Amino acid sequence: MNVRKALAFSAAALALPLAAPALAQSTLHAGATVTDPQGGTVGTITSIDGATLMLHTDRHDVRLPVTSFTATDTTVLFGMTQAALDAAVEQAEAATAAAFQVGSVLHDNTGAVVGPITALDADTATVQIGTNVLRVPRGALAAGHGGLVINATLAQLRAASVPAPPAQPAPAPAPAATPAH
Repeated sequence: MNVRKALAFSAAALALPLAAPALAQSTLHAGATVTDPQGGTVGTITSIDGATLMLHTDRHDVRLPVTSFTATDTTVLFGMTQAALDAAVEQAEAATAAAFQVGSVLHDNTGAVVGPITALDADTATVQIGTNVLRVPRGALAAGHGGLVINATLAQLRAASVPAPPAQPAPAPAPAATPAH
Protein backbone atom coordinates (compact mmCIF):
# COMPACT_ATOMS: atom_id res chain seq x y z
CA MET A 1 0.00 0.00 0.00
CA ASN A 2 1.52 3.32 -0.97
CA VAL A 3 1.53 6.38 1.27
CA ARG A 4 -1.29 8.12 -0.65
CA LYS A 5 -3.62 5.08 -0.26
CA ALA A 6 -2.63 4.75 3.42
CA LEU A 7 -3.50 8.38 4.08
CA ALA A 8 -6.82 8.05 2.23
CA PHE A 9 -7.63 4.88 4.21
CA SER A 10 -6.72 6.61 7.51
CA ALA A 11 -8.88 9.62 6.68
CA ALA A 12 -11.81 7.35 5.82
CA ALA A 13 -11.32 5.36 9.03
CA LEU A 14 -11.36 8.55 11.07
CA ALA A 15 -14.51 9.79 9.33
CA LEU A 16 -16.52 6.65 10.10
CA PRO A 17 -16.54 7.00 13.90
CA LEU A 18 -17.52 10.64 13.54
CA ALA A 19 -20.42 9.84 11.21
CA ALA A 20 -21.72 6.82 13.17
CA PRO A 21 -22.62 8.72 16.38
CA ALA A 22 -24.55 11.31 14.37
CA LEU A 23 -26.57 8.53 12.77
CA ALA A 24 -26.97 6.73 16.11
CA GLN A 25 -28.07 9.90 17.89
CA SER A 26 -31.17 9.95 15.70
CA THR A 27 -32.41 6.86 17.62
CA LEU A 28 -31.90 8.62 20.97
CA HIS A 29 -35.09 10.69 21.14
CA ALA A 30 -38.29 11.01 23.15
CA GLY A 31 -40.52 8.08 22.31
CA ALA A 32 -37.63 5.70 21.61
CA THR A 33 -37.84 2.22 23.11
CA VAL A 34 -34.81 1.25 25.21
CA THR A 35 -33.69 -2.38 25.26
CA ASP A 36 -31.24 -4.39 27.34
CA PRO A 37 -28.32 -6.28 25.74
CA GLN A 38 -30.49 -9.41 25.45
CA GLY A 39 -33.17 -7.49 23.52
CA GLY A 40 -35.70 -7.15 26.35
CA THR A 41 -37.61 -3.89 26.69
CA VAL A 42 -36.37 -1.67 29.53
CA GLY A 43 -38.66 1.28 28.90
CA THR A 44 -39.44 4.32 26.78
CA ILE A 45 -37.61 7.64 26.72
CA THR A 46 -40.16 10.29 27.65
CA SER A 47 -37.87 13.35 27.47
CA ILE A 48 -34.28 14.41 27.00
CA ASP A 49 -32.93 17.46 28.83
CA GLY A 50 -29.30 18.10 27.98
CA ALA A 51 -27.13 15.50 29.69
CA THR A 52 -30.04 13.58 31.23
CA LEU A 53 -33.12 11.81 30.02
CA MET A 54 -36.31 10.53 31.61
CA LEU A 55 -36.97 6.82 31.11
CA HIS A 56 -40.38 5.31 31.84
CA THR A 57 -40.24 1.64 32.84
CA ASP A 58 -43.29 -0.44 33.63
CA ARG A 59 -43.34 1.05 37.16
CA HIS A 60 -41.09 4.10 37.41
CA ASP A 61 -40.00 7.33 35.77
CA VAL A 62 -36.22 7.47 36.17
CA ARG A 63 -33.87 10.37 35.38
CA LEU A 64 -30.59 8.96 34.04
CA PRO A 65 -27.49 10.36 32.33
CA VAL A 66 -27.60 10.16 28.53
CA THR A 67 -24.10 8.66 28.72
CA SER A 68 -25.63 5.52 30.31
CA PHE A 69 -27.17 4.62 26.94
CA THR A 70 -25.70 3.38 23.68
CA ALA A 71 -27.60 4.52 20.62
CA THR A 72 -27.19 2.45 17.47
CA ASP A 73 -28.77 3.01 14.10
CA THR A 74 -31.68 0.74 15.09
CA THR A 75 -32.05 0.82 18.88
CA VAL A 76 -31.07 2.38 22.19
CA LEU A 77 -29.30 0.00 24.57
CA PHE A 78 -29.09 0.14 28.37
CA GLY A 79 -26.94 -2.16 30.50
CA MET A 80 -29.67 -3.28 32.93
CA THR A 81 -32.87 -5.22 32.48
CA GLN A 82 -36.18 -3.57 33.31
CA ALA A 83 -36.51 -5.73 36.44
CA ALA A 84 -32.99 -4.80 37.61
CA LEU A 85 -33.60 -1.07 37.02
CA ASP A 86 -36.97 -1.21 38.81
CA ALA A 87 -35.32 -3.02 41.75
CA ALA A 88 -32.52 -0.43 41.93
CA VAL A 89 -35.05 2.43 41.92
CA GLU A 90 -37.11 0.78 44.66
CA GLN A 91 -34.01 0.14 46.76
CA ALA A 92 -32.96 3.81 46.42
CA GLU A 93 -36.49 4.97 47.33
CA ALA A 94 -36.51 2.71 50.41
CA ALA A 95 -33.11 4.04 51.52
CA THR A 96 -34.31 7.61 51.08
CA ALA A 97 -37.53 6.94 52.99
CA ALA A 98 -35.56 5.37 55.85
CA ALA A 99 -33.19 8.36 55.94
CA PHE A 100 -36.05 10.86 56.32
CA GLN A 101 -36.03 10.95 60.11
CA VAL A 102 -35.69 13.79 62.58
CA GLY A 103 -32.07 13.56 63.68
CA SER A 104 -30.73 12.33 60.32
CA VAL A 105 -27.65 14.23 59.23
CA LEU A 106 -27.75 16.28 56.02
CA HIS A 107 -24.61 16.40 53.85
CA ASP A 108 -23.83 18.79 51.01
CA ASN A 109 -22.85 17.72 47.50
CA THR A 110 -19.20 17.36 48.54
CA GLY A 111 -20.02 15.13 51.51
CA ALA A 112 -19.52 17.85 54.15
CA VAL A 113 -21.86 17.72 57.13
CA VAL A 114 -24.50 20.47 56.96
CA GLY A 115 -26.39 19.61 60.15
CA PRO A 116 -29.19 17.52 61.60
CA ILE A 117 -32.77 17.43 60.37
CA THR A 118 -34.80 19.02 63.17
CA ALA A 119 -38.31 18.86 61.70
CA LEU A 120 -40.14 17.17 58.85
CA ASP A 121 -43.49 17.78 57.25
CA ALA A 122 -45.08 16.44 54.07
CA ASP A 123 -43.19 18.85 51.80
CA THR A 124 -40.09 20.12 53.62
CA ALA A 125 -37.27 19.23 55.95
CA THR A 126 -35.80 21.74 58.39
CA VAL A 127 -32.06 21.48 58.95
CA GLN A 128 -30.02 23.09 61.72
CA ILE A 129 -26.95 24.86 60.29
CA GLY A 130 -24.97 26.13 63.26
CA THR A 131 -27.28 28.63 64.98
CA ASN A 132 -29.40 29.01 61.83
CA VAL A 133 -32.10 26.88 60.21
CA LEU A 134 -33.12 26.23 56.64
CA ARG A 135 -36.26 24.62 55.25
CA VAL A 136 -35.59 22.65 52.07
CA PRO A 137 -37.99 20.74 49.82
CA ARG A 138 -38.02 17.01 50.56
CA GLY A 139 -37.66 16.38 46.82
CA ALA A 140 -34.23 18.06 46.89
CA LEU A 141 -32.90 15.40 49.28
CA ALA A 142 -31.69 11.86 48.63
CA ALA A 143 -30.17 9.13 50.78
CA GLY A 144 -26.38 9.09 50.98
CA HIS A 145 -23.39 9.41 53.29
CA GLY A 146 -25.27 7.63 56.08
CA GLY A 147 -28.04 10.25 56.10
CA LEU A 148 -29.38 12.64 53.49
CA VAL A 149 -27.63 14.56 50.70
CA ILE A 150 -28.58 17.80 48.93
CA ASN A 151 -27.15 19.06 45.64
CA ALA A 152 -25.78 22.31 47.05
CA THR A 153 -22.67 23.38 48.92
CA LEU A 154 -22.51 24.09 52.63
CA ALA A 155 -21.69 27.74 51.80
CA GLN A 156 -24.81 28.05 49.63
CA LEU A 157 -26.96 26.52 52.35
CA ARG A 158 -25.48 28.78 55.06
CA ALA A 159 -26.17 31.82 52.88
CA ALA A 160 -29.81 30.79 52.47
CA SER A 161 -30.37 29.96 56.14
CA VAL A 162 -31.99 32.23 58.73
CA PRO A 163 -31.47 32.57 62.47
CA ALA A 164 -33.24 29.87 64.42
CA PRO A 165 -36.30 31.10 66.30
CA PRO A 166 -35.73 31.45 70.04
CA ALA A 167 -36.50 28.34 72.01
CA GLN A 168 -39.92 28.45 73.60
CA PRO A 169 -39.72 28.30 77.38
CA ALA A 170 -41.29 25.24 78.90
CA PRO A 171 -44.69 25.99 80.41
CA ALA A 172 -44.62 26.52 84.17
CA PRO A 173 -45.95 23.56 86.09
CA ALA A 174 -49.46 23.95 87.41
CA PRO A 175 -49.62 24.63 91.16
CA ALA A 176 -50.20 21.52 93.17
CA ALA A 177 -53.70 21.20 94.52
CA THR A 178 -53.88 21.50 98.28
CA PRO A 179 -55.99 18.92 100.00
CA ALA A 180 -59.13 20.25 101.63
CA HIS A 181 -59.27 19.95 105.46
